[in-house]
Amino acid sequence: MKKLMGAALLAAAALMAFTGCAKKDASAKGSAKAENVVLTVWESNQGPDQFVKQAGEAFTKKYPNITIKYVNVELGDAAGQIALDGPAGVGPDIFAAPHDKLGELVNGGHVLPTVNADSVKGKVLGACSTALTYNGKMYGYPVSAETYALFYNKALINENDVPKSWDELAAYAKKFNAENPGKYGFVMDVGNAYYTIIFTTADGNRLFGESGTDTSSTNLNTAKAVKGMQFFQSLRSSLNVPAADLSTSVCDGAFQAGTAAMHITGLWNVVPFEEAGLDFGVAAIPSLPGDNKPASSFSGTRAMFVSAYSDHPDEAALFADFLLSEEMQQLRFNLTGAMPSINTTVSSKYMSGFLNQLDYAFPMPSIPEMSSFWEAMNNASKNIWDGANVQSELDACNATILGK
Repeated sequence: MKKLMGAALLAAAALMAFTGCAKKDASAKGSAKAENVVLTVWESNQGPDQFVKQAGEAFTKKYPNITIKYVNVELGDAAGQIALDGPAGVGPDIFAAPHDKLGELVNGGHVLPTVNADSVKGKVLGACSTALTYNGKMYGYPVSAETYALFYNKALINENDVPKSWDELAAYAKKFNAENPGKYGFVMDVGNAYYTIIFTTADGNRLFGESGTDTSSTNLNTAKAVKGMQFFQSLRSSLNVPAADLSTSVCDGAFQAGTAAMHITGLWNVVPFEEAGLDFGVAAIPSLPGDNKPASSFSGTRAMFVSAYSDHPDEAALFADFLLSEEMQQLRFNLTGAMPSINTTVSSKYMSGFLNQLDYAFPMPSIPEMSSFWEAMNNASKNIWDGANVQSELDACNATILGK
């Protein structure tokens, strides 16, 4: 009886295998219609949303059975939300996230490796492929590169007077403030570690070491970092405003309104500032005291990741790769002002300033400890700006990030 049942099971299995092969053959010959697929894509508003929608329309023209559905999830929220929505079955097929979240996403099992990684690496900038490599494997598809630089309003400061050093900037701002009540020589979000990190980078000091992977120390409380953040604190005399009143939105608004001569921000603000009618330029960030080259900034890679929970990972990877084409990279630049992730020429009088700064930028580390970095360094920066002891703040910041 057992032999008969075994034979019956084998026959059934063979029939199923044959049926499956027949279906594949039929599909290959075009006698069966391709499955209709809807890919859900998470991205931010104010430019990236239009890019996803327009790229989606172009993609659907090429692959009529695949439709792109845009859902607004802001860049900074995606890594946290995928951990909840992915396992619950209500997440995206593809989502945008900054590369510094890579370690967190990989260790959480939330993203799939890059399909045809060698081909993708061959298309994109080396800095972008490096930023998306974790433990020797590439994840995601880089859709833009970014760093920040010094914006200056030509109506308030002559191009020849744009400071090359932070000492010059501090002196200029004091003089400008005294001569222009209600206006500021410069503004920046002093409570945002994305920007304040520059003051810790003198003499090659780097967050988590040269490779960005050394977790024995953050290097945020070294003698070099402390000296740099003490200088940062001294800038309060050139911008006498509490940290709570210098948020990114406030600083963006001040520059856009023409009440700030200089502002540290990124390519994403080029379009809004142009639309506001500002006549502005972009230069490299001033050098730190004792140095003669632009201060080192964070460089970032914005990537589209294929969710590990997607029911359509092949189609999702196909769309993500489609976004790396020259046509799509030009579209993204035109809509968002973001620096392309591939070697393509874009028409922008501001790009040279960013490319100059990019020569001195270093990728944000992507190890899991970065998830603790932001809040800890944001708070330390605010407290230091408002007068707290620099060494104590950075010691506490280091301990918090490393869980000590």
